[in-house]
Amino acid sequence: MRLILLLLLALAAAPGSAAPLALQRGVNVHEWLNWSPLAADGSYRWPPYQSRDEWLSRYRPLTDWAGVDPLVSIGALGFDFVRLTVDPGPLLASEGVRREEALAVLADSVRAATDRGLKVVLNLHPVSQVPAYGGMAIIEQPADSPSIARYRAMTVDVARMLVPLGLDRVAFEPFNEPQHYPCEGRGNGQWQRIMAEGVSAIRAVSAELTLIATGACGGDVAGLADLDPRFDDPNIYYSFHMYDPHLFTHQRSPEEGGFASGLPWPASAGSPAAVIEALRAHMTAAGIGDLEQTRTLLAVAPYISQYFDEGWGEAQMAEGFAQVLRWAEAHDIPENRLFLGEFGVVAMSEDGRSGAFDADRLRYLEAARRLAEANGIPWAVWEFANPWGMSVIVPGGPAVPDRRMLEALGL
Repeated sequence: MRLILLLLLALAAAPGSAAPLALQRGVNVHEWLNWSPLAADGSYRWPPYQSRDEWLSRYRPLTDWAGVDPLVSIGALGFDFVRLTVDPGPLLASEGVRREEALAVLADSVRAATDRGLKVVLNLHPVSQVPAYGGMAIIEQPADSPSIARYRAMTVDVARMLVPLGLDRVAFEPFNEPQHYPCEGRGNGQWQRIMAEGVSAIRAVSAELTLIATGACGGDVAGLADLDPRFDDPNIYYSFHMYDPHLFTHQRSPEEGGFASGLPWPASAGSPAAVIEALRAHMTAAGIGDLEQTRTLLAVAPYISQYFDEGWGEAQMAEGFAQVLRWAEAHDIPENRLFLGEFGVVAMSEDGRSGAFDADRLRYLEAARRLAEANGIPWAVWEFANPWGMSVIVPGGPAVPDRRMLEALGL
């Protein structure tokens, strides 16, 4: 009996064995470590990644920040964690001492956040800056390919770097929006193998490091619904992203200088005629002639019609959440181990060429946030500071937060 009691006490005292790192409300930080300066020959500058000053001054004068520490600001705004996206390219392009140098830069960056009271989800987020290390070249490959083996070995090194930084402060998300189509039960099982074998390799480093797994097909709801979490353990979250419908969240013309903006949220809040009228007004203000206006409207008309025909609104968004919840229930995964890793809406640009009007954008953000919180799902909004229209910090002038966006997020 004494032996049994001692075993029970040991299990109760084991840190982090029963649940993953507690997360609630986060913000993605994408522009810091996802773009490494390049040398003249197109290779990564060494040591890689941007300094914080390089990050903050990339799109605006450093003086816009007025000496404010952005990591302190994130906590002050009410976020408890950052999803820190990292280009794995420099890690894949190096080995031995050089890889350790790159990992040391990342460790310092993670510590900069945790020292300021933030938890960190480190997300490996391939970009095409150096094509040889972009997503298509590395992770959009068969499960038994050399590139997948190389990527998996690299994630083991990252996990080994993260563990000493504190299991109560860091989590690891080794993939972002993997493609590996098709989904909806028609896949060939490649992504299932990649994800399961990746978890197994990292678990050889630590059984308690919080991991965030993802489905294929862009990491969306359908991709997660296809995933078989046979590799599950209590320290794993399951990620999905919410950009449905893309027609609304990413209103941009595929043509340089084109116009595509103003779809309402929900669709019932507006009409095709009102969208077309607003587009005409934007184009007229920009000095676009009648012929070019007509060409633009003919090009965007099918998308406008599709959006209103589908009648997008909170009911459809709620069904996306319901699909994820049904998946979790079917696999005995608690709702609070789901993870809404990204959601956001492109804001209307000053010239009206792209994005959603503020009222519509804010209604969408509030709906997604409320649905997540109603089901105990932690979330991370896209993104902290950038000039591209999805930003907690206003894109120009003094680096102050978008207060109305914070209100929509319940902050």
